[in-house]
Amino acid sequence: MRQIVLDTETTGLYADQGDRIVEIGCVELENRKLTGRHLHHYINPERDSHEEALKVHGIANEFLKDKPKFEQVAQEILDYIAGSELIIHNAPFDVGFLNSELERVGLPKLKHHVHKVIDTLAMAKEMYPGKRNSLDALCDRLEVDNSSRTLHGALLDAELLADVYLNMTRGQDALIMESSAAESAAESNQGTPLMQFDLPVLRASEQEVQQHEDVLVQIDKSSQGKTLWRSLVTSLA
Repeated sequence: MRQIVLDTETTGLYADQGDRIVEIGCVELENRKLTGRHLHHYINPERDSHEEALKVHGIANEFLKDKPKFEQVAQEILDYIAGSELIIHNAPFDVGFLNSELERVGLPKLKHHVHKVIDTLAMAKEMYPGKRNSLDALCDRLEVDNSSRTLHGALLDAELLADVYLNMTRGQDALIMESSAAESAAESNQGTPLMQFDLPVLRASEQEVQQHEDVLVQIDKSSQGKTLWRSLVTSLA
C-alpha cells in the first residue's frame, strides 16, 4: 500500500479569495515504512503572503520570486501522488488549495488523481475528544520529536505527520501480521487431502438435541412463526 503524507504552506487562509500555495512537501510510505522518496517545492504564488501567514511559515515574498509557478510543477506533483492514499492534517484546507491551483491550470480536481484522502485531524478528534489536536499537540502526546519545528515548513511537517500517523495507527501492524499468518496457514493447508484421515463423528446427545429444539421454539415464538426454517419444513412436508 502506497501512502503519501502531504502538507502545504500558503499566502493566507482562503483559497476562494485568491490565496495561493507557496510550498508543498510530501513523504512516501510503502507498507507503513518511510521510503526516503519525497517531493518538495517552493512555489511562486504570484502574490504576497499576508502578514499573519508570514509569521507562521516565515517564507519571504522575495525568496519566492524566482521559484517555479504552480503550473510548472503541477504534473510532477500529480505523477508523484497518482493512485496513492493521501494523509493530510486538516485535509479540507490543503485539498481546497490544491483543487483551486489545479482548476487554475485547467486540470481535474485532486479526487481524480488519488485513491482516497485520510484526514489525521478528524482521526485525532475521534481518538482524543476534547483535547488539542494540532500537529504540535499530537507530537507531544505521542512523543514525536518536533524540537526542530520553530516555524511551519511543508516538508518537515509532512515528515512529522508521517511519524504521528504511524503512532496513531500502530495497532494496524498486529492486524496485518495476524491476517498474513492466517492466510499463510490457509494456503499451507490447501494441498492436504482430508480423505486420508479417519475423522470421528461426534453426535449430539438426546439432551443436547432437546435443548436445541427448545431454543428454536423460543426463537420461533419471538418471530411470531416467521422463522425461515419453519416455513421450509412446512413447504417440504
